[in-house]
Amino acid sequence: MKNAFVTGLVMGIFSGTWLFVMHAFGYSNSGNRVDPIEYLSILIPLVGVYIGVKSYKENEKHNSLSFFEALFQSFKILLIGGGFACLAGLVYLNYVDQGNNFLDFSGRLFGGLLIGILICVTVSLALMNRSSKLD
Repeated sequence: MKNAFVTGLVMGIFSGTWLFVMHAFGYSNSGNRVDPIEYLSILIPLVGVYIGVKSYKENEKHNSLSFFEALFQSFKILLIGGGFACLAGLVYLNYVDQGNNFLDFSGRLFGGLLIGILICVTVSLALMNRSSKLD
């Protein structure tokens, strides 16, 4: 659990910082318009989940990891990181960009959740050990 918490915390801090950096550069999270630079934020959970599950596989599972173990670990990382990113988003909405609509922002969070689930499945498939026996 320590690995998931540390990786999720770092991922959440980077995701929260991304909101404030984008605001500082003049990008807004309101409305249906998404600037192309915002798609780079997908790299934060992708890299975070990959590094977290890879570290879990090497350090705690001795390079033996099934798909469901990897999936469970990646979901833990995503949940912890998403929780910290949501807290940063609430601070952002209440104190920085008060003109932003909460429904627009929650729609983006839901989209991030869907992308996070796809990332978890992809990373789990990439890092699991392949079965050596043929059926």
